[in-house]
Amino acid sequence: MEHTMSDEPAAPKIVDRRTFQAELDALRDREKAHTRKGDAIAAARRRLPMVEVDGATPLIGERGAVTLLDVFEGRRLLIAYYFMWHTGRPASEQCEGCTFYTSQVRELSFIHSRDATYATICQGPYEESARYRDFMGWEMPWYSAAQESLETLLVGRRVGMMHIVCYLRQGSEVFETYWTTRRGVEAMDNSYRLLDLTVYGRQERWEDSPPGWPQRPNGEHNYRTDGRPIVQWPRLNAGYSDDLGRDRR
Repeated sequence: MEHTMSDEPAAPKIVDRRTFQAELDALRDREKAHTRKGDAIAAARRRLPMVEVDGATPLIGERGAVTLLDVFEGRRLLIAYYFMWHTGRPASEQCEGCTFYTSQVRELSFIHSRDATYATICQGPYEESARYRDFMGWEMPWYSAAQESLETLLVGRRVGMMHIVCYLRQGSEVFETYWTTRRGVEAMDNSYRLLDLTVYGRQERWEDSPPGWPQRPNGEHNYRTDGRPIVQWPRLNAGYSDDLGRDRR
């Protein structure tokens, strides 16, 4: 059906090229200042002190029992994403935020070139969560941590939340250098970053957008549609099974 003007959402005013470029140039000055501020914050992050953690903390990996030290794969740095998990629940009920962000982590060779390893540490059973990883088509190293290990690795933080934690290895000693949660995990994201460049942004209700800009309806989850994490649907449509084996004997 052909759209009429009344079907269209609100949009910016139309101007000539010179006016557009002048407005963009003014915004660019703010963007450059923001970039420089971000660089300064990153420099401060590199100067944070660090705290020792137990490199012998046990985890479960593809080949069975391993330690946190093993997760480095011999590299000096480790970036670990702590994936929320709802044990015994079907794939459709697993964490939509963790699924969204993890789905955007693909090519790791550049990270490896900087002597860094990226790995997911799931806060749930290995066998069940690894089937979820396979359903989603993820290829990053995948580990599972029991409650006791999580209490050691996430001391002072809420177990069961999404976290990025960064580590440094010096010989056999392991140190934690930085961690973040909530919007800090957007470091893994490119979808929001790209949408932020568009006229309608993320289309979420908390954003400061002009009247009439499209937004997701009240009560509609940002990461879910039709009862599932949005990024699961392409896998189902391609014929992949989301059976996590909960009823297997």
